[in-house]
Amino acid sequence: MRKIVHRHLGKVVAGAGLAVAGTAVMIGITLPGTAGANESGGSDGTGTAAAQDAGQGPGAVRPGVVEQAPAEGKKGTGSDPLTDDETRRVEQLALTQQMFSAGKNAEGARGPERISVDLAEPNADELDSSNAPRRADVTFYDYKSDALITRTVNLDTGKVEQTTSRQGVQPPLSHDENVEALKLLIADPLGAGLKADFKDATDQQLTDPEQQLLLNSAVYRATPGAQPAALDKCGEHRCVRLFPKVKNGPWIDARSLIVDLSARKVVKLGR
Repeated sequence: MRKIVHRHLGKVVAGAGLAVAGTAVMIGITLPGTAGANESGGSDGTGTAAAQDAGQGPGAVRPGVVEQAPAEGKKGTGSDPLTDDETRRVEQLALTQQMFSAGKNAEGARGPERISVDLAEPNADELDSSNAPRRADVTFYDYKSDALITRTVNLDTGKVEQTTSRQGVQPPLSHDENVEALKLLIADPLGAGLKADFKDATDQQLTDPEQQLLLNSAVYRATPGAQPAALDKCGEHRCVRLFPKVKNGPWIDARSLIVDLSARKVVKLGR
């Protein structure tokens, strides 16, 4: 194993800062921590039989619908963090059937991508009130229109009080978006180096990125004249630079590869 790594990567640094340099330009660099990178969730990448896709036979896939909002459940008070029950409820209240049918998520399926659910700040005239209603801001990214949609839900009444839609606003990517970006990279010819480096570091094939890698990322925005023209829309499009790390192993430096999730393509930065 050491001979293989030495031949392809040239250098191995043991310990917590383990990093290597090789086919995907794996080098010892300062990279972000792994907080939140090993969350579960995201797509498993598996398909269904043609008959199921067509809505026929046992286990057929039915047309997607927005679930009815659950009962109120456990509630917080004042500025308490949202409870799990409150979070589930506002997610359903914020996503209408119209939004679901018209929107598109990171995988290209129906429905906008949920990014975050946060307790909203009270209105200015409610700052001194002890009975101010609790509200939640539910944020989605619609890959069909490349718009960030925020809906403010009143937890007391269950009503959506405000909706904003903005383009060119790119919050940090969700775990599911990171997983989808990595799947696109692995499936692309430009991902060959990443897979080769993973094989060198682990002596295993990279087949399940969500289970085999820890993922961090950064939003990538276009800088005029600093990248290929294929990335000029990054910022308007949702583009990501990935920082993958082998679980219990080295970082893999894929900084030169940018995944445009909106266009579902991978582009290599120029030197």
